[in-house]
Amino acid sequence: MSHTTTDEPARKASGTTVPVLAFAGIVVAVMQTLLVPVIKDLPKLLDTTPGNATWVLTSTLLSGAVATPIMGRLGDLFGKRRMLIASLSVMVVGALVSAFTDALLPMIVGRTLQGFAMGAIPLGIGLMRDMLPRERLGSAMALMSSSIGVGGGLALPAAALVAQHSDWHALFYGAAGLGVLAIALTLLVVPESPLRAKGSFDLPGALGLAAGLVLFLLPITKGSDWGWSSPTTLGLFAAAVVVLLLWGLMELRVKAPLVDLRTTARREVLLTNLASIMVGVSFYVISLVLPQLLQLPSETGYGLGQSMVVAGLCVAPLGLTMMFTAPVYARLSARYGPRTTLILGLVIIGVGYAGGLGLMSAAWQTVVTSVLIGAGIGLAYSSLPALIIGAVPASETGAANGLNTLMRSIGTSVSSAVIGMVLASSANDVGGVAVPTMDGFRVSFLIATAAVAVGLALAFFLPRRRPATTTQLRASSEEDANLARAEQALAGEGVAGEAPRGFRGRVLAADGAPVARAKVTLIDRHGRQAGATLSAGDGSYALAVPAEGPYVLAARAAGHGPLAHSATHPGADRPVDLDLALPGETVSA
Repeated sequence: MSHTTTDEPARKASGTTVPVLAFAGIVVAVMQTLLVPVIKDLPKLLDTTPGNATWVLTSTLLSGAVATPIMGRLGDLFGKRRMLIASLSVMVVGALVSAFTDALLPMIVGRTLQGFAMGAIPLGIGLMRDMLPRERLGSAMALMSSSIGVGGGLALPAAALVAQHSDWHALFYGAAGLGVLAIALTLLVVPESPLRAKGSFDLPGALGLAAGLVLFLLPITKGSDWGWSSPTTLGLFAAAVVVLLLWGLMELRVKAPLVDLRTTARREVLLTNLASIMVGVSFYVISLVLPQLLQLPSETGYGLGQSMVVAGLCVAPLGLTMMFTAPVYARLSARYGPRTTLILGLVIIGVGYAGGLGLMSAAWQTVVTSVLIGAGIGLAYSSLPALIIGAVPASETGAANGLNTLMRSIGTSVSSAVIGMVLASSANDVGGVAVPTMDGFRVSFLIATAAVAVGLALAFFLPRRRPATTTQLRASSEEDANLARAEQALAGEGVAGEAPRGFRGRVLAADGAPVARAKVTLIDRHGRQAGATLSAGDGSYALAVPAEGPYVLAARAAGHGPLAHSATHPGADRPVDLDLALPGETVSA
């Protein structure tokens, strides 16, 4: 699958681009926990049964899981900023639909539309990858990736405060207002990425993935209500396996698939996605356990008897710590690499849950647990996009990070189902009300610890990579040497080498005229510079490749807009002919 750019020059990202993208990520993440404070009241508020009321939460989860990889691919094809704005717009419409209704069906429709906004997070990561310099990229992606947890953590106390002192519909009015603000800031501040993927949108692949995900996630989220051994649950799981297998076979035969399964099967991508599921499981356990423990009456002997708002405030450090972890991650990752920071994050999460087993007897102890686990999840979440981006072509970052975000969502879905089952099976019946027990809470923490252990095992098998600072210094010196050789070659009016195995062609202007002395840089799949040269008087260039695989050729010349073109070299000892047409619009030199 080949890739190209638009005909528009890249606009430079401003200093406010990263905060705006992170704010958009936080806004869409709020949708996941917006109704947690009023879950127990939903049947009464919507005049329906408890079983039907759970669809208000399930619909958001399902639509978010389906939309995330699809919006990522659409962003690669048609523009990540454009799809980001579309995601936020759909969320605003959904929030308004929910704000104006007390009926179950319209509420489910509105919540489904709100879930579609989850695609904004991988789109934001893709925009950062395309626009930011390397020295700013680490902390920026860390903040964007952590916005999933930050938004969820901060939404709990805010939603609890609103729900306790105002009409519950105010939650949706507030969400719509935040969405409108995010759209306005994105339009004003965030430039569009010039990088595009060639090809058409894989509609059959999108429909197949959507069907498979719904068939898989539906029994996970509703299994406790239906019964895990019921024909409905088992039948849906079996159908999911069949549909996803057929979808995979179809995607392998499509020229421009929705998800490049060959890329996904690479060791680094596969292990990172599997580790993401484990991180998602561990993140959601604390969000389910601590609010209940804090709000249970002290008469139970272990409940902490706190109000809804205080419980939310005690859990809020989870999200705040994740936010403040982003700059720490950037320094650690620059020195030791994202693999090491992922391992460190998982270790901290494990320590937090293991220590939390003995820190459940006072509200301040839950704050300590939230801070510790939040720091670990912040490091782990921040590492995931860096690992993914280092293993996929530049123009596939939207789809690849969308799939990774989907893996986290699957982790939270599994966590919700398993922990819900554990708490329900261990609960005591008090006056017809199921009251969770301390044993259930501790078993839930042990499950989270086990998930962290599996994640650690997967992380240790990830390939080692040199820290970004070292590779960048080496690449810079190699580029200087390559450009110096190209200067000498141009002095003799020749091309700087013939590149028997590499890329060759001409750098052309929009009108087809050759562009001399254009700087052409070769970037490998890890984002490192693999070579550089200058075009000759007739626009010709040649660059050797160290190995087969995907590359990005970045071309720039005075008076022309920049170009980033992705292409794959088959590895044969022959050059790949590739002309680079610079954008028609000019920029100041």
